[in-house]
Amino acid sequence: MMLLSKEKPMRAKQVVSFALICMALCWMTAGKAQAPGQKAPARLYNTAKQKLVEGKQIVGATVFSPDPNIYCAIANAGYDFLWIEMQHSPLTYEDVARMIWACRGATAMPFIRVPDATESDIQKATDIGAVGIIVPTVDTVEKAQAAVKWSKYPPEGRRSQGNGQYGALWGNDYRQTANDNMVVVIMIETPIGVENAEKIASVPGIDVIFAASTDLGNFSGHRQGDKEYEALVTRIHDVTLQHGIRLGGPQAWKDRPGFTFLQGPGETQLIQSGARVNLGLQSGAQSKVAPIEGAPPH
Repeated sequence: MMLLSKEKPMRAKQVVSFALICMALCWMTAGKAQAPGQKAPARLYNTAKQKLVEGKQIVGATVFSPDPNIYCAIANAGYDFLWIEMQHSPLTYEDVARMIWACRGATAMPFIRVPDATESDIQKATDIGAVGIIVPTVDTVEKAQAAVKWSKYPPEGRRSQGNGQYGALWGNDYRQTANDNMVVVIMIETPIGVENAEKIASVPGIDVIFAASTDLGNFSGHRQGDKEYEALVTRIHDVTLQHGIRLGGPQAWKDRPGFTFLQGPGETQLIQSGARVNLGLQSGAQSKVAPIEGAPPH
């Protein structure tokens, strides 16, 4: 009996010691997982951004039409995102809101090319559910900063929180996860933009810099393949990758080194190409020369 009575306190001490060790280990593990003041990883529902983060190449078809049926057909065709064109189309935000809602749950993420880096344009685009904002003709640091500022909530930006269908699309925790899921795409389209590329790429919050094939030629007066034109593209390429930003361009440039964010053709070209393939009139092969935006489809 004496022996049993001595063993009980010893076992009790061992149990207490074991519990204290477990608590210490748990505390250390928790500390490593999330140190004080460190933000927990956000829920990432933007699959296009997830692929970019992983270093994968993504492709988006371009949408000009307000038809929800066409939108949904393309959104579920296998593209990573849809480039919803609001700079060079008569689409309204009401049109686009209806299209995105009609095809909620589609595999392709809704990205919108807004007319400009204004609070009004970007606010409407994000409120209706866009998880990617594409800003055209960025020539200055100030415009790049505005693109980020209006795309993101505080503290990273100045986006206002108001009404919109974003919560119904992306979840009740949208306010907490929106910044981490938003993709900000800056388009460099002019020689002035190329000249300021280093400063533009230094702006925090930019995810993609896009070398705009058509307008680089339009504003520079040179054509794809010209030495001067290719020098502009090379400058954008080098600066973008040096800053750890993803590089964008037309789908025809998919085999050029470094390009991981690609703009595909519009729905008219896709319908025509699909019909021709169906009729056996073409194989579906693509040229390595980017088409000029606005040119009639061949």
